[in-house]
Amino acid sequence: MSGWGWTVHGDGRTVSPGEVVAPQERLAWGRTIGIGMQHVVAMFGATFLVPLLTDFSPQTTLFFSALGTAVFLLVTRNRLPSYLGSSFAFIAPVTAAAAGGGESVAVGGILVTGLALAAVGVVAHLAGTGWIDALMPPVVTGTIVALIGLNLAPAAWGSCGEDGSCSGFRAAPVTATVTLLAIVLVTVLFRGILGRLSILVGVLVGYAVALLRGEVDLDAVREAAWVGLPPFVTPTFDASVLGLFLPVVLVLVAENVGHVKSVAAMTGKDLDPLVGRALLADGVATTLAGVGGGSGTTTYAENIGVMAASRVYSTAAYWVAAATALVLALSPKFGAVVATIPAGVLGGAATVLYGMIGLLGARIWVQNRVDFSAPVNLMPAAVALIVGIANFTWTAGDLRFEGIAIGTAVAIGLYHLMRVVARWRGTHDEPATPASVPGGDELTRDRVEEERTH
Repeated sequence: MSGWGWTVHGDGRTVSPGEVVAPQERLAWGRTIGIGMQHVVAMFGATFLVPLLTDFSPQTTLFFSALGTAVFLLVTRNRLPSYLGSSFAFIAPVTAAAAGGGESVAVGGILVTGLALAAVGVVAHLAGTGWIDALMPPVVTGTIVALIGLNLAPAAWGSCGEDGSCSGFRAAPVTATVTLLAIVLVTVLFRGILGRLSILVGVLVGYAVALLRGEVDLDAVREAAWVGLPPFVTPTFDASVLGLFLPVVLVLVAENVGHVKSVAAMTGKDLDPLVGRALLADGVATTLAGVGGGSGTTTYAENIGVMAASRVYSTAAYWVAAATALVLALSPKFGAVVATIPAGVLGGAATVLYGMIGLLGARIWVQNRVDFSAPVNLMPAAVALIVGIANFTWTAGDLRFEGIAIGTAVAIGLYHLMRVVARWRGTHDEPATPASVPGGDELTRDRVEEERTH
């Protein structure tokens, strides 16, 4: 490769068995454009669920998603393929912050989160990532991810106001049930990319049912312009809600590190030197989203699935994806269509989504063989999960900390406290860590193979 270009892989048309198209290679531009557009489709359903569930503008979110992806490719020097979509970890803190101070306060929280993640990226780039593994071993990371998903469970069911209007599943139980069943069935009925797009397909099925039942209002679509900038929101800052957002930084760190390791395993390249740049890039992208009113970003597992299926890891495809998303983001009518998805459809999708987020935490435990017979692993996870699910709340002056923030602090603090005391007293054996688990590298390869054969 010379400069910022890409070398053509083979004949530019095919990928031989056992080979992959590396990040700094590409296929013929026609095929590259097709794969890039496929990446947009892959991220679409999940990325748009976040602004819809948090009452953000889908058009604005897509705009900053496209911009963030371009920033990511620039910061990582075109060496790490990734699409930056909406992070589910922001749903709970954004909802809570918006309820107390409005959308601008929530956007301010996203901006601060981005700055904090960027700072972590700088430190990781200069000092390495060993301290991240020490601070957040798999038992802690899995617990934090799990409690974020399970903390959102009441929002999936929804609530009803005094005027009789409801949110979530309760808004339209029939439509929500159809949406939920469609997502579940598509997952097992279809192979390849269609099976991976189960959330998107399920939402489309639910939307069709909602149209037939008269639950969709299309007035805003008819009035929207075809071309125009998305609506932007100016952030404001409220120290009382910042505690809600800080745990998200830890989740974004774990997601980005996991993304780098997954791509490294699939391409056979050592990408560890890029971890700091990846964290910095996602931090900058999330900061930009916070400046203008978009959802916070993260690397997307849906797009890893597309890469595993196609064996094309070219960053050229992601530049195409960013450009495609930007074009769509400059159409208010497109954004208005997405915004018409009714509460019942969202409730059905959220029921699946929030549960999946919770169980992703358990998946981290399983893949890293966390030993819960060791109390130093069991108790921090147990206490933190209850704190998160029950949404424990603590107020200190103007600061307010809720279940996710407190649960995160408990998971990290209690784990390290118990570990130090247990080692001092010799009361329990040292718990297993990824480095000490036999076959640890095989765990990553198993995940890659699972993606290939899904």
